[in-house]
Amino acid sequence: MPASCHRASIVALVALMMACLAPAVSSAAYPERAITLIVPFAAGGPTDIIARIISNAFQRSLGQSVVVENRGGAAGNIGMAIAARAAPDGYTLLLTSTAIAVNPALFRNLGYDPFKDFAPVSELVNAPNVIVVRANSGIETLADLIARAKAAPHTFNYSSPGAGTKSHLTGEQLKLRADIDMVHVPYRGAGPAAMAVLEGTVQVGSVALAAAEALIKDGQLKALAVTGATRWFSLPDVPTMIESGFPGFVSDTFNALFAPAGTPPDILSRLAKESQAAMTSADAPEQARKAGFQVVGGTPDQLATRLAAEIPAVKELVGRLGIKPE
Repeated sequence: MPASCHRASIVALVALMMACLAPAVSSAAYPERAITLIVPFAAGGPTDIIARIISNAFQRSLGQSVVVENRGGAAGNIGMAIAARAAPDGYTLLLTSTAIAVNPALFRNLGYDPFKDFAPVSELVNAPNVIVVRANSGIETLADLIARAKAAPHTFNYSSPGAGTKSHLTGEQLKLRADIDMVHVPYRGAGPAAMAVLEGTVQVGSVALAAAEALIKDGQLKALAVTGATRWFSLPDVPTMIESGFPGFVSDTFNALFAPAGTPPDILSRLAKESQAAMTSADAPEQARKAGFQVVGGTPDQLATRLAAEIPAVKELVGRLGIKPE
């Protein structure tokens, strides 16, 4: 072989080896620059609060800046679609809510596939919804509410933070399971939905617990049941839906971290470990509680399992309710 050809072969072989090694070297050094954390909702909301907690923790543990980028709109679909199209290199992540599990049942064209376009990292926090009435309503238990609704059909209204939210689906699930009739009245957020109950605009509220907790503790609203798997730590006297006679009735809201599909496994593994450590150390648990959440800090497999179960379950419920995707 001529010397020039031999040298060309060596150069080509070295180039090929470097190309193969580049991703490993890059992953091993991760992160080498700032990380962008996309939040598909407006600043100041519950998901944004959790994003600020995790971004501060990541900055300390990873040694790089973490920029929270709020890309709200279309019930979170705009931001999630942007994250789905990001380079799978660990430098653009998605922190989203239960919308990623609910929206596939409500929208025909999401702009992303929750299974194909994202790699689960960790369920960071979750929180139940709560069924509330005015404290002076004379309704003391969920059984009381159901009895009254059956005795006077078509007279009860219930509020939620908006059509298609997990709280809305909680209210509709209650109607189905208890065989009662209540008219849904959507509001722009959990705060206004809770206030509607307090003001007597509606008789019942199905809202995120954080929005109603202060009113419950002040004795202005009566909590009939929480929709988590267990009782809420700061309202230990309020039973769960399961304890109230509805086996398997769990309808909570989560915030979780995802990376674009194709992100290197070692980066995903590190992000998962850092997420779990971040949410269980320092002041993160207390900050999460103040925002109305409890820390989960789950594994990628646990988050994947949750999505695999929840997305079809929501689709089935929405189908039973006759809600047509937009």
